[in-house]
Amino acid sequence: MSKTQEIISVKNLVKKYDNFTAVNGIDFKVSKGEIFGLLGPNGAGKTTTVEILEGLRKPSSGYTEIDGIDVAKNTKEVKKIIGVQLQECSFFDKLNLFEIVEMFSVFYSSKPNIEKILDNVGLLEKRKSYYKTLSGGQKQRLSIAVALVNDPKVLFLDEPTTGLDPQARRNMWDLIAEIRNKGKTIIITTHYMEEAEKLCDRVAIIDSGRIVKIDTPKKLIRELIDSGFKVEKKSQDATLEDVFINLTGKSLREK
Repeated sequence: MSKTQEIISVKNLVKKYDNFTAVNGIDFKVSKGEIFGLLGPNGAGKTTTVEILEGLRKPSSGYTEIDGIDVAKNTKEVKKIIGVQLQECSFFDKLNLFEIVEMFSVFYSSKPNIEKILDNVGLLEKRKSYYKTLSGGQKQRLSIAVALVNDPKVLFLDEPTTGLDPQARRNMWDLIAEIRNKGKTIIITTHYMEEAEKLCDRVAIIDSGRIVKIDTPKKLIRELIDSGFKVEKKSQDATLEDVFINLTGKSLREK
């Protein structure tokens, strides 16, 4: 990965809360146009790491940079070039989708094409609908639409498919891939290993505040197999979710 391609750089990042060290010397780099996954059990430090990159928390020590900008020193400038998916956000019930996205666009100097943004996330036909009438998948896509209003260079997605049914989850995977194909860099946190394997170019596995491994999903799996690892049961060529999708179709079941 050449330096000219890097858009995110994290060096020896540490975050302490009194006697507890949430992030303990993390280093990684992300290339432009990459989908980079942060994986780890609850409390591993991945959320704290992301919040520092988003400018929401100050590190105890270390350095974070996005597109050449020091995050800690120039938080306002960084926020102009990133988009953050709002997890379980309560949008205004008395505003329709067009008005919600328009309201968030006011925070930026650019004048986005709101209908195009809604169309990009598959919600154009719902532009006059109210938030409370949306399905779970539609609410997740709206949160991504809001994150795209400033045409960000880097998009942060936090558990984007949590609580979604199989059709909505596969649809979200397609949407994330489409966003990346339009030139965005994406940082994603997820507990779904299949999701990380499907979407991510590389993943960082975090535990106890440290990165224990970074590589492509395929290389990590191959390394484990080469080490002599054997599954108790021979892996199948399909999953139950594949069966479900095959029998019921990929189309979204939304009103």
